[in-house]
Amino acid sequence: MNIDEFLRGLVAYGANWVMWLLVALSVLSLAVVLERLCFFAKTRCNAAALRVELHQGLGHENLEPFREKLAGSNSLEAHILGAGLCSRSPREAEERMAGESQLQRLRSERYLAFLGTLGNNAPFVGLLGTVVGIIGAFAELDASAGQLTTGLMSAIGEALLATAIGLLVALPAVAAYNAFQRTIQVRLQRAEALGHVLVAHLHAGEST
Repeated sequence: MNIDEFLRGLVAYGANWVMWLLVALSVLSLAVVLERLCFFAKTRCNAAALRVELHQGLGHENLEPFREKLAGSNSLEAHILGAGLCSRSPREAEERMAGESQLQRLRSERYLAFLGTLGNNAPFVGLLGTVVGIIGAFAELDASAGQLTTGLMSAIGEALLATAIGLLVALPAVAAYNAFQRTIQVRLQRAEALGHVLVAHLHAGEST
């Protein structure tokens, strides 16, 4: 089969196969969004309360209860700050927290590449369906000797619908991707702020 026959076969199917592909991708996108929503809900923490408890632990020079609480938490902030609490020097704390921060970013960004790719490319997939549908419409117009027929109008409508579906799939994916990235950034910044408090305490301990 040469390329011309292959393309003619795609045109013969019309834009329906593209629209079904987009529907399948939208279902996968919804699954990723729900999975990430559950993840961020399970890893949520009260950063303000965490900061207060850290200051109390540092003030009383007794971080063991605070360390135990962090060990029982699944939040990004707890993992990153817990890595710093295992350190004996400011430099070691910074390195440990920086490494853990990268691991937690990777953990949080799981599957997000799919959402970003889908958001960027779904409109083009829809446009492909439109192009295929328009080619089919021209074939229908040729077969009808230039007469407007129900089949011709249906082919044109199907072609335009493919682009619309592509946009409808892309917009929620882009919105979810941006929202999740913002959430990750905020949580990592909170952890970094708490880490600065710990490092400052370690520096103070070295100078005394």
